[in-house]
Amino acid sequence: MRAILIAGLLLISGLPGMTRLTAAADAALAKFFGTYAGTINQAPNDPLMPRDLATKISPYGEDGFTLEWTTVIYRVEGPKRQSYTINFSPTDRPGIFYSAMRSDLFGQSEPLDPLKGDPYLWAELGGRTLTVHAMLITDDGGYEMQTYKRTLAEGGIILKFSRDHNGKAMKTIIGKLKRVAS
Repeated sequence: MRAILIAGLLLISGLPGMTRLTAAADAALAKFFGTYAGTINQAPNDPLMPRDLATKISPYGEDGFTLEWTTVIYRVEGPKRQSYTINFSPTDRPGIFYSAMRSDLFGQSEPLDPLKGDPYLWAELGGRTLTVHAMLITDDGGYEMQTYKRTLAEGGIILKFSRDHNGKAMKTIIGKLKRVAS
């Protein structure tokens, strides 16, 4: 009887080791919370139109995060602005988050459908780097992978963006975004 009581208390309160892991993961994610901005003028291997970048990472739900980012690309024909907001929730696998970009019929968040031309996004938190992956299935049945690695650095984050098409590297952009007041 005593063993059943102890097992029940552990289930109600959470296993001691599991509680520490969750708290450590929350603390690691919380280090990214804030607003960042910067300008990038070059890519390592090819010419790049200048671009302004802004990113905000904030808490979402229980143990998740919201990622907002805006890119302004200064092209000859005029600036092109793109903005995105994506909520991420934790999965059962430590450090992996699924995107919650729309609501289903019951109001529950769910990822988009890559077979319908939508990107499929997920995130991973490993050490000082928060990585977001976006997979798109192209019209010809191939795929494109976009990866955004945001690594904590002195005064902000280092952003490394890469885009691959069917496994071939197409573009890499690296820049530093400074932490700014929200």
